[in-house]
Amino acid sequence: MTDQVTTAYNEQCLNGNTDLLHAMADAQFPPLFHESCGHRLLPRPFFIDETRMRAFADDIRSVFDLLTQLPTRLFDGDLGAYCDALGIPPRQAALMRRFADAEPVPYGRADIYHDGTSFKLLEFNVGSELGGADRAEIQRALLGVPAFRAFAEEHRLSYVHTGERIADALRAAAAPLTGGADPVVALVEGDGGLAPYLHLVRSFQEMMRGLGIDLRIGEVGQVGEKDGRLHLDGAPLDVVLRYFSPAQIARTPGAEEAVEPILRAHEEGRVVLFTTFQSSLYANKGCLALLSDERSRDAFTMAERDLVDRVLPWTRELTPALVEHCREHREQLIVKPRGDFAGTGIHAGWELGDRDWARVLDSCAGHGFVAQERVVPRREPVVSPRTGRVEDWMAAWDVFLTPGGYAGSHIRALPYGDSAVVGMGANPACRTSGPFLAPT
Repeated sequence: MTDQVTTAYNEQCLNGNTDLLHAMADAQFPPLFHESCGHRLLPRPFFIDETRMRAFADDIRSVFDLLTQLPTRLFDGDLGAYCDALGIPPRQAALMRRFADAEPVPYGRADIYHDGTSFKLLEFNVGSELGGADRAEIQRALLGVPAFRAFAEEHRLSYVHTGERIADALRAAAAPLTGGADPVVALVEGDGGLAPYLHLVRSFQEMMRGLGIDLRIGEVGQVGEKDGRLHLDGAPLDVVLRYFSPAQIARTPGAEEAVEPILRAHEEGRVVLFTTFQSSLYANKGCLALLSDERSRDAFTMAERDLVDRVLPWTRELTPALVEHCREHREQLIVKPRGDFAGTGIHAGWELGDRDWARVLDSCAGHGFVAQERVVPRREPVVSPRTGRVEDWMAAWDVFLTPGGYAGSHIRALPYGDSAVVGMGANPACRTSGPFLAPT
């Protein structure tokens, strides 16, 4: 069904339906969203079978459950040994373990490729420091364009609005303090950390306020205390939506002391920290290597092993003992740092010669990197409004997860073969869009 919808869309664009061809350009986006990424929109949305997407989202929730059980399954509950195995420095580990006795909050974003047959999980960003949620405004705006709305009605398309699901999660988390009323939420970044992506945060704020959530933006040092409550911009806070990371706090002089009032207020029930540093225990890419490693197989049931094999490409800790294997399979492997994000520190074997690849392996082995099997994304045909021709793109999809389950998706895409890393910050040629769900 998905390929049929894509074909139908492209055929209409090629056969003179200029209103559909220019629907993305004609859509009326919220002002701050348009300012943030209106110049980086792909000409069309993508389409996926609803049954397939929801089934994969269920798999991602099951992967989340497995990740949170790794300390128990593989280390007899010893979080110290678990953090050591993942190379987490002691100061960061201490921050992560502070709230580790609580039930982990299923909140995150799985980054995935479609290889033409199925989705594969590349990374799992567990925790509240997520980008891309505001891209659900793409689908909302497209449905306001008459030509696209007619197409969506003809093909019975739907979508899940990520912002709505996040708003539901924040209301539920705040309920012990608010009694069910809409909460005041502060998106809080580490001191000095907001400037590089303030335009993205303001777009997120715009969306959340449109959904009835009073979202304030600030840095740790701007959060004060008054009458037993945390305040930002003069307002008492119900929820702190954490965008500061344990790595960020641990490496910044004075940051642990600065963030302590927020952590203490959460402990004492005066504010809800959504999510705590505990989430970072499961966001390390080394966690996926632990899931994939043959030595872990006996810790999982047959169904769990099938899940890992179905969803996760071969992923291993890059050790000196693995170097020779990786040298022999350069074209099929990519090397990633365990703890970084946004595409930093990645080395794709198929983009390097043998000598450079060997140099990468020698310098990375034993120093906090994983090797992962290459997933070749399928070609996504897009009609260019500029040329009127079909161009092939490669897309990174995602699955947002909240306590309510599947919370929508967005697309980042590059011209096919442009780069190994499909990321908005990694390549100015990257474009964004949103997927619609098609009935099977």
